[in-house]
Amino acid sequence: MTPEQLTRNRSKDWERLSQLVTRSQSSLKRLTQKEVAEIGRLYRATSSDLALAQRDFPTHRVTEQLNRLVAHAHAVIYRGEPLATRGIVLFFTTRLPNLFRANARFVGIAALLFLIPAMAAGIATALAPTTALALLPTEAHDMIPMIEEQDLWIDIPLDERPYASSAIMTNNIRVSILAFAGGMLAGIPTVYVLILNGLLLGSITGLTVHYGVAGELWAFVIGHGVIELSMIFFAGGAGLMIGWAIIHPGYLKRSDAVRLAARDALTLVLGCGVFLVLAGIIEGFISPNESIPVAVKWLVGIGSGVLLYGYLFLAGRGEKSHTHDAS
Repeated sequence: MTPEQLTRNRSKDWERLSQLVTRSQSSLKRLTQKEVAEIGRLYRATSSDLALAQRDFPTHRVTEQLNRLVAHAHAVIYRGEPLATRGIVLFFTTRLPNLFRANARFVGIAALLFLIPAMAAGIATALAPTTALALLPTEAHDMIPMIEEQDLWIDIPLDERPYASSAIMTNNIRVSILAFAGGMLAGIPTVYVLILNGLLLGSITGLTVHYGVAGELWAFVIGHGVIELSMIFFAGGAGLMIGWAIIHPGYLKRSDAVRLAARDALTLVLGCGVFLVLAGIIEGFISPNESIPVAVKWLVGIGSGVLLYGYLFLAGRGEKSHTHDAS
């Protein structure tokens, strides 16, 4: 049987299962007794379809879509009612890292949309600093003379650090929310936010290289930068997940595809919020602290990155979290 034949023969049942899963997201109590029996029957039949697809055409798009549908149906049918504390533990030990791995390609694309413009802008402004006028937004032009005079803005007085930390966290969360929310417009604003912030970081870095103060900048940035940038990539990836569901809903109704993708994307963003708070604390208290050796700041930055990605790629493996990508 070909993927097209399987889709033609079984798509009505898949669409019906998707409708029932969507209606019962909060509780199976929203379904009638007849619908509960129906969702069980459709789940078993669709699981068989998935097994057939995995055997005969494992890399085809239909197989990915069936895998996602079966996973969501399983989560609805077999979920329990865990205590709040246990639910939080399971979220961070299993669901969040599995969700990240399932959607790593979206996060990777978001990272490239940020890093490629950043590198291009960095090279351009390092070679020709006047380029920064074209690349930086108008409100950031005040930074240029400061960098030219080798007067960086990174010395935050001790008594102002709690307020600075709060402001930094707020800004980072704002950028992440914009990148995430842009997914609802087919991901176009998400792409814009990622490119714009990449150009901003790259241009400033290139200017500091040209004027010989890059070491000071990165002594400040490295401590919190790995976590901070990673979380922006994750929020951007979440926005791209929603945008892709709008553009490419597969055999699902577009509204159902977007709803399912948005649920996973929102989960990823909520996880980002916790790490952004951590990055803001480091940025407010460790990064500007001149009494902390630069080597220690680099250790904090690299070490936090190793721990973060070790957690995301290794935690929860083998556990059933039922999180799949939005393709």
